[in-house]
Amino acid sequence: MPLPPDSLPAITPDTALFLDFDGTLVALAAQPELVQVPPLLTSTLAALYAQLDGALALVSGRQLFDLDGFLAPLLLPAAGEHGAQRRTNDGRLVSVPPADLRQVLLAAEALVQRHPLLKLERKNLALSLHYRQAPELEALCLQAMQDAVQRSAGIELMHGKQVIDIKPAGVSKGMAIAAFMAEAPFAGRLPVFAGDDVTDEAGFEAVRRLGGHTIKVGPEPTLAEFRCADVQQLARWLQQGIATGEATV
Repeated sequence: MPLPPDSLPAITPDTALFLDFDGTLVALAAQPELVQVPPLLTSTLAALYAQLDGALALVSGRQLFDLDGFLAPLLLPAAGEHGAQRRTNDGRLVSVPPADLRQVLLAAEALVQRHPLLKLERKNLALSLHYRQAPELEALCLQAMQDAVQRSAGIELMHGKQVIDIKPAGVSKGMAIAAFMAEAPFAGRLPVFAGDDVTDEAGFEAVRRLGGHTIKVGPEPTLAEFRCADVQQLARWLQQGIATGEATV
């Protein structure tokens, strides 16, 4: 059973807070551009960012540009494209070297041309093929993307919630969180990471290695030690952390 918000890990003055975006802060939508940002989300994140002296970062599969657009005018430290790009608290942009995505791009474009309900999301260093509006095409999409990845070097595939992500090999949300934790203002704090998808499991693993706390949003199997039911319950926990200054474990 999901735990109530006051049973989730504490948000304290020494917390380093890491948050996935889709499925964690905002509910999933039929297409990635159609997500609805809850009315209190931006002000909640701004308050927590100030309360934690800047030790709050988004860790997402999205591009940084997209995250900024949804949360404008708020500009947070963030890792985008599953860790391929990262913006530090002082505004520096750190990117991994670009990988060769030509084979997977050709394969994805061919699929979208034949099946218009598919959505190809091209990013700076990665891409995502969404089949949320055509779930019956899952096997076809997965096979085509796997074949294209096998013909390429330096990239890998992740299979998320009705999406197939292709990213540079070796990058992960866990790698991004570890990098943040080596920098001010995150260094020396206790990491807490909330996410909802299999793509967040590397982040959960990294945070547990660092002795922190992990929260799974939703019912699927996970490495995370805590669980909440949905985006709304996580939002209540975040708001409680502002109201009390310290959520109860």
